[in-house]
Amino acid sequence: MAPIAVHIKHAGKVHDIQLDPDLPPNVFKDSIYQTTGVPVDRMKVMVKGGVLKEDSSWKKISPKEGQTFMVIGAAGELPKPPTKPIVFLEDMDDAELAEALAKPVGLRNLGNTCYMNSSIQALRAIPELQVALSVPSLQSPTPLPGALRDLYINMSRTTDSITPMAFLSVLRQVNPQFAEMDRGSKAHGMMAGYAQQDAEECFGQIVNSLRNVPGLPSPNGTSTETKKFVDQYLMGVMRRELKCDEAPTEEPTISHENILKLECNINMTTNFMLTGIMNSLDQKVEKTSPTLGRQAVYTQQSRVTRLPGYLVVHMVRFSWRQDIMKKAKIMRKVKFPLEFDALDLATEDLKTKLLPVSRRLKEVEKERAERRKVRKRTKVAAPAPSNSTPAAAPAGEVGGDVTMGDETVPETKTTAGGELEAESVYRAKELAELEGLLSDDVRKDIGCSGSGLYDLVAIVTHKGAAADAGHYMSFVKKTVFHPSKHGPGSSDSEATEAGAVPRLELDDDDEDWYKFDDDKVSVFPKEKLSTLDGGGEDSSAYVLVYKTKSLA
Repeated sequence: MAPIAVHIKHAGKVHDIQLDPDLPPNVFKDSIYQTTGVPVDRMKVMVKGGVLKEDSSWKKISPKEGQTFMVIGAAGELPKPPTKPIVFLEDMDDAELAEALAKPVGLRNLGNTCYMNSSIQALRAIPELQVALSVPSLQSPTPLPGALRDLYINMSRTTDSITPMAFLSVLRQVNPQFAEMDRGSKAHGMMAGYAQQDAEECFGQIVNSLRNVPGLPSPNGTSTETKKFVDQYLMGVMRRELKCDEAPTEEPTISHENILKLECNINMTTNFMLTGIMNSLDQKVEKTSPTLGRQAVYTQQSRVTRLPGYLVVHMVRFSWRQDIMKKAKIMRKVKFPLEFDALDLATEDLKTKLLPVSRRLKEVEKERAERRKVRKRTKVAAPAPSNSTPAAAPAGEVGGDVTMGDETVPETKTTAGGELEAESVYRAKELAELEGLLSDDVRKDIGCSGSGLYDLVAIVTHKGAAADAGHYMSFVKKTVFHPSKHGPGSSDSEATEAGAVPRLELDDDDEDWYKFDDDKVSVFPKEKLSTLDGGGEDSSAYVLVYKTKSLA
């Protein structure tokens, strides 16, 4: 259907605007925002039957040419033009060109498929998965792993947004639940009429379909046993112990269970992710007691006996409400850490194995941070060239930089000239030391966490108040796609081919993220991650992917 000319009335003024019934209501709202300055989240558009919502159907509203819509809401500041002028590729320098070409691509929305797009982008934060999918011997009872491999290959070979129609078709073929039609819409066809789905369910179903993907071999040949990829990098093992509160003499029941995620239960007192996870691990349950011969209360304590290389946390934000007979969103604000120490979740046996590496790695990271500070000071305060012979450096001075009274100089080895050695030299020594602290069991277990310490690398968020509506987005840390200048994979140890397009390398203190809003990709500052804690209808963290800290 072609766009139609309609009117909107706001604050006593009438404006002419175009309405395209083939596009979602939010597109119309955005057009109103561009005209009136009323933000979409504070805007109410009155239509037949009430207020225009994200999932409203234009078929039911039946807008007519020349119709006037009443808009309610306080106007804010009108959209501003770009602060920086548009720069073409041929006018960019090497650094700007590298950043422009290195930005990962987005995925076009094919009609309520943001749940799938966000899941795919979050899984892309696991580079080992793409390696496992690329093996020639890839075999699976379902076509989904092959479709995901092809999609990732296409995403790595272009700078334009991708239309993931082939993967979507396979996903719906393998999991028919994602082919459910929207009951509130009469539209039919390939590109419209499908219902919104749950991103966490999609994430889990894709991972389940990867269960037969071959695992990766041991990099140092310490293990000959090769598990499947999911078992190596995503599978944890949970030990559950049941004790009867009413029969202390009854023998506790112990069981072990493979898990692919940790649940963070959210209630009226949950303020932090760890609290919610512990609430899910320590619970009271009722079951028949063989000793008492009746229903009794048991305490179930669950602890992890294996921590995988990638730890997935599900923020349980949707719950069934009996009073309204539907799933509702839990809006509560729950803070999540960017660095997570999972040893609190581990059994005593696993803690004993991981604690030496965990303690030393924390110390090593402080030393690395100090070296970064020294390198930064040296770069900023580099002395001007001089023909005269330099005077002897006064006491407390390192590499020409005067140490302030409240500043501690890191105990790091320097070259004869007082400068730090190449970062790769320190990293090699630290790696050898940390690997020497690994227990034999952990060293042989490919894909597990050797320290229990994790960095957050990907987030899937949900925006909106309803479980079966709203919008999903994903956020992925920039370091997933680009190496840091002094970290593993940097040009410290790798030569760049002459004439090649310059590769983007991040500064050591670059902690920013990429925001994936379907096909729109933008840089998201680290400082704004706290806005994803929740507390309202805006985007709130729903699925979190943590990566075990690298020893190198």
